[in-house]
Amino acid sequence: MSRVRRTLAATVTLAVASMTLTGCFEEASPHDAVRDFLVGWQAGDYELAAGRTDADPAAVSKALSEVKLQLDAASFRFRIKSVKVTGEESRADFAAEVDLGDNNPLWTYDGVLPLHLIDGAWKVRWSPSVLHPQLQEGQRFAVKTEPRSRQPVLDRDGNALQEQTYLYVAGVVPSQLGDRAEAVVKQLSQVTGYAEDRLLSRIRSAPPNVTVPLVTFGRTRYLSIKAKLDAIPEISTVPQEQPVDPDDPKQIVGKVSALTPETEQKLGGPQRAGDSIGQSGLQQAYQAYLTGSTSTRVITLDLKSGREMASLKEWPGRQNVSVETTIDSSVQAAAEHAVSATRTSAIVAVNSRTGEILAVGAKGMHQEKDALAGRFPAGTAFSVVAADALVNAGVRTTQRLPCPPERSVGGARFANTSQMTGATPTFQENFAKGCVTALASLARRVNATDLAKSAEDFGIGRPWQLPLKSFSGELPKLASDADKARAIAGQSVLVSPLSMALVAGAVASGIWHPPVLVTKPSSPDPTAEMTPQPPLQPVPVDPAVRKALVSMMKAGAQGTPAQAGRGRVYGVRATAVDKDKQLGWFVGWQGEIAIAALTRNHDPSAVAGSFFAALNDSP
Repeated sequence: MSRVRRTLAATVTLAVASMTLTGCFEEASPHDAVRDFLVGWQAGDYELAAGRTDADPAAVSKALSEVKLQLDAASFRFRIKSVKVTGEESRADFAAEVDLGDNNPLWTYDGVLPLHLIDGAWKVRWSPSVLHPQLQEGQRFAVKTEPRSRQPVLDRDGNALQEQTYLYVAGVVPSQLGDRAEAVVKQLSQVTGYAEDRLLSRIRSAPPNVTVPLVTFGRTRYLSIKAKLDAIPEISTVPQEQPVDPDDPKQIVGKVSALTPETEQKLGGPQRAGDSIGQSGLQQAYQAYLTGSTSTRVITLDLKSGREMASLKEWPGRQNVSVETTIDSSVQAAAEHAVSATRTSAIVAVNSRTGEILAVGAKGMHQEKDALAGRFPAGTAFSVVAADALVNAGVRTTQRLPCPPERSVGGARFANTSQMTGATPTFQENFAKGCVTALASLARRVNATDLAKSAEDFGIGRPWQLPLKSFSGELPKLASDADKARAIAGQSVLVSPLSMALVAGAVASGIWHPPVLVTKPSSPDPTAEMTPQPPLQPVPVDPAVRKALVSMMKAGAQGTPAQAGRGRVYGVRATAVDKDKQLGWFVGWQGEIAIAALTRNHDPSAVAGSFFAALNDSP
């Protein structure tokens, strides 16, 4: 809850408490003094509270107001537990609840008010222990915080997927400010945009002899205002090394920035200057894990020496941990190499036996928004899925099917971009060459239910869960032969490179696996109370059908640039049209690594060949 909302809540509680206390106690009893003291302290009416003590009212008012500053408290709430009277002495036990603000937890403790009669009136016997049982003469409160350094995002071998770089933390030593605290804070606020009152309260609540981090800057921002910071002699700026400069896949790993006034209150735990915030990718999705939360302690200090005397309460904060991904850096390097010669392309590589995402490369496209979550027409690449239903329906790979330039199926018109010459081609040959008219002609050989089931079995439209945005695909309702023909030709089916890489993986391994990107932690939200949904179960491919598909995809990759490297590559090269722009697909595998490459104005099988060649040449 924000500081403002908590303060308002405390005000409402105060009103109720005042009515309750006033209504329950008789006049001329210690209850009146207890009520007025606690209500005055809670409401900030320090004169009312001080008037119910046996000490100098000005000194008590000053002490109460300083407590609020020393704790940087948003509010106080009190509840009377009991009041006991023994002759002219009395003791009131109360429960205190202090909101330390900045998303910190509430501090609760039990206190004691000793009272005695003075000239027939009950007075609180004033001493520092009235504020807290462990506070003694010559001491003050302070709040000590310790932000944690950000943890890295790791590849599957435990290597960091980002480089160390520097953030710059500006801070002060409170005891060195003298009477210039407000002036320094005003200057710093003008330079950084942070609110003066928040900066000042952090200084006043901190131990006086330690450096208090106030504001964090990235390198560019720091260099742009360095001269202005240097003009404030009390401010010292220290470089702090953190793992925030992303390596490939950069858009999957994500960007990190220094904490800003705008982002500070958005974080889910106590944060301080020196912290960083993920702006995108896994850095944003796992922000709460990577930074944890700041540890906070309420302590007492000796006023003369500044030495810590006692620790009254400690919140260790949430431990920060690394995020372990399935990215394979050597496979990622091959993906980056494969797209480097293109203007617009994306490639996703997965482990066919596990569904683990090994690499995501893109050029002129976005690794998350396009490669994982893009919604692109499948074109004849969907014939891999359609072939599953067709072979199950009895269509043989050797069946001959004419490949005319044009064909109409149920009123839907289809045309080939290139013609096949020679003898009437087989189903396998039409598949390998992506003959749209031949494939569409098979619509009457399969029913809509079976075609939809094959799509689902290959993951199209299935509700998988990833920490980043992703798209599993979409098959429209198939109400007619025309609908089935469009689907078989991939004209009405939307997919992502990720979903098609998983399709290739299903044929390669014989089992479709849902995608996996992060192995630890199990959920992006460490505070989630709901039990996560059970993961999708793998779906086996019929062995007889898989045998046919392997043969078809062997033919599909034969003679294409996908075979540029060592070892056999299986796959299919396909075309699609997206908003009048020609797209190219290559969907296939080599060994245990399955891929989907998507290109514009470039041969997708050449991207595949470059990828596998680079992978084979890697150490």
